[in-house]
Amino acid sequence: GNGAVRNQYQKEFAAYEEQRKKLTSLKELQAIASREADFNRYLFDELQTAALRTNELEELEAELKLLSHAEQIKSVLGKVSFILQESEQPVVQAIRTAVQQLGSIASFHDEIPAVAQRMQSAFIELQDIQSDIESLNDKVQMDGGRIDEIQQRISYGQRLLKKHNVSTTSALLDIQQELEKKLELIEKGDDLIAGVEKKMQIAFEKAMSFARQISDQRKKQILPLEKKTAELLKRVGMPNALLKAELKEMSLHETGIDDVGFLFDANKTNRFEPLEKVASGGELSRLMLSLKSLVADSLQMPTLIFDEIDSGISGEAARQVGILMKELGISHQVISITHQPQIAARADAHYYVFKKEMGSQIKTQIRRLTQDERVEAIAKMLGGEPPSAVALENAREMVSG
Repeated sequence: GNGAVRNQYQKEFAAYEEQRKKLTSLKELQAIASREADFNRYLFDELQTAALRTNELEELEAELKLLSHAEQIKSVLGKVSFILQESEQPVVQAIRTAVQQLGSIASFHDEIPAVAQRMQSAFIELQDIQSDIESLNDKVQMDGGRIDEIQQRISYGQRLLKKHNVSTTSALLDIQQELEKKLELIEKGDDLIAGVEKKMQIAFEKAMSFARQISDQRKKQILPLEKKTAELLKRVGMPNALLKAELKEMSLHETGIDDVGFLFDANKTNRFEPLEKVASGGELSRLMLSLKSLVADSLQMPTLIFDEIDSGISGEAARQVGILMKELGISHQVISITHQPQIAARADAHYYVFKKEMGSQIKTQIRRLTQDERVEAIAKMLGGEPPSAVALENAREMVSG
């Protein structure tokens, strides 16, 4: 029904808005890219010529550090290798001898085999260390030409880092990629924009189709709404009041293509004025009660608040307001501030608002009334203070009725 049409419209309108915003963004980016095209091309060509690899500058820094200390590294590794394997008392050979010595007495003490095993493990580990040190020593080379080459490459890279105000190779590559996108936007921007415009137009036409259905449904509901509202306004003490709904077509927006306005005439003068300008607070509250009672099943608001809804009414009109609010309260939480017993008696709960001195401050507090307190409060509204027995009995019937 109507709900399905509204939901579909919201979906199509959201799709249209997405494409519209995308189009606006693309055009803005294209304009910026066009203004900066020459400079961006220069920056991109410079980075592309540099042909940086991922993490290249960081890896070169590490390699330069190694080559710059190659002599010291080889010297230390050679000394350690000599101590382990070739000195007058090689550490590896000493450990091997110690293992053999422990093995000769292993059968004489229960704990010696375990110690010997640990010593054997240490011997094997030292052999591995010796092998690794020799391998490392062979790999480290002193290459002055390579150092010069790396320094030149790093120097070039550092100029680029400083120029673009970044600190890593990865950041430079990101900038290069972003510049490429901007340049592509200039070359392919018209095609991209045309594609988005086409999608936007399709979404617009779909949304417009549902928007016109919604508009047609609104037009069909105007007379029934005005008639039913007039009937409800009579019930709540406004027999001469009339509401008039107006639809003016406008551009597509979130709720369709209609600008919905409400005009009000409180006394059948046939001079309808904008509702918000001519309706008093009490009239507006009762009008909203009437409208909300008509569309209660469609309302998304869980709580409705009415203030001074009883302004200028009493008797049967007040009773009818109470009945409407009771009906509305079946599916919604309704909160009302009222001075009419006919309205108050329809509530499921009553609250007493009062001010209390607490230290040096006056604070407003609220508490829920008991059943007897509710009856007494309604009786006071009926007959003043102190309430008579008749007023109390009448109030008890109204509260329980």
